[in-house]
Amino acid sequence: MKKFSSIQQSFTVSYSYQVHFTEGIFDYNNPFFMELVDSARNESPVKVLFIIDQGVEQCHAYLKDEIRAYCKRYASVISLKSILTVPGGEVAKNDAQLLNRCLNAIDTNGICRHSFVVAIGGGAVLDLAGFAAGTAHRGVKLIRIPTTVLAQNDSGVGVKNGINWNDKKNFLGTFATPYAVINDWSFLETLDDRDWISGIAEAVKVALLKDPDFFKFIKNNSLSLYNRDLDKMKYLIYRCAALHLEHIAGGDPFERGSSRPLDFGHWAAHKMESMTGYRLRHGEAVAKGIALDACYAYLSGLLSRKVLLDVIGTLEQCGFDLSIPPETDKSELFKGIEEFREHLGGRLTVTLIEDIGKPVDVHEMDFERLSEAMDTLRRFCELKEVN
Repeated sequence: MKKFSSIQQSFTVSYSYQVHFTEGIFDYNNPFFMELVDSARNESPVKVLFIIDQGVEQCHAYLKDEIRAYCKRYASVISLKSILTVPGGEVAKNDAQLLNRCLNAIDTNGICRHSFVVAIGGGAVLDLAGFAAGTAHRGVKLIRIPTTVLAQNDSGVGVKNGINWNDKKNFLGTFATPYAVINDWSFLETLDDRDWISGIAEAVKVALLKDPDFFKFIKNNSLSLYNRDLDKMKYLIYRCAALHLEHIAGGDPFERGSSRPLDFGHWAAHKMESMTGYRLRHGEAVAKGIALDACYAYLSGLLSRKVLLDVIGTLEQCGFDLSIPPETDKSELFKGIEEFREHLGGRLTVTLIEDIGKPVDVHEMDFERLSEAMDTLRRFCELKEVN
């Protein structure tokens, strides 16, 4: 043989999943969930493990009973193995013991690659359950049932799962497509006001990057959205989810490059979340991050004053407090830029906008200008003016 030889192989894997919109998914007479499980049946009946957000369980006291009754009715298709409840919110992604509980439940209940993990909850619980499902047996099938606005329009419809490690957001994670996503409108009715509003930030973000008409809709209906107009919120969720799915199909779904074009405002958001001990909801931090980066783009000559006021004014009318937490240490916050770069590696790439629907990538951030952007945002929050 030659001193050097190689064997090369390449192959393509096609991914496909659907996001469904319904109401009363575990209604005794609604066969949709059963039919979804049945569509993937390789064994009879299919073993199913439910992982439920504790906050959802508290707001829907009969949810477990409904699931048990539903699975009993369709026992020829669904074999209910267990229902595991875990804390919701960012604690779900910060506690390694919760991951161990999920993995142990998968193990002890014999959940295999022909079985299902069904995650019901907000984005953090979906991330936790998705990471457990994506790593057990190198990946068992996952059905996500998001219960918050943010999870239904953004985090729950994508292909990423992750948990926090060493105080770094989503340091451990997988790219794993769900078998399906089911957005059940009925879960929105019990959200508190913070969680109702929080998900609007991700809709504003994707509208600013991809769809001027969608941004116009949010701007014109900001007060209705703030006042919990369910029909307006349904449209916002549907359109935002559609834009995210279009991006996944046409972009870099597994983030092999150095750019995360849908993470406008996120370098600061992720850092503010950790700096506040996750007292900030993700969407609340994203709203602040969008506002800060919009101010930076304005000071950089990329964005007009009119568009800047449209952006931060719309966010505020939707109910967001855009002020940077007063205890924020600027030098510590700015470390978020390098952490953002490290997450993907390669060259720093931060997405800003130069107009509604016109994203632009920059590869460096000037700290003095960022400091000035913080002052500009603070002046708007206090005086409602921008110089």
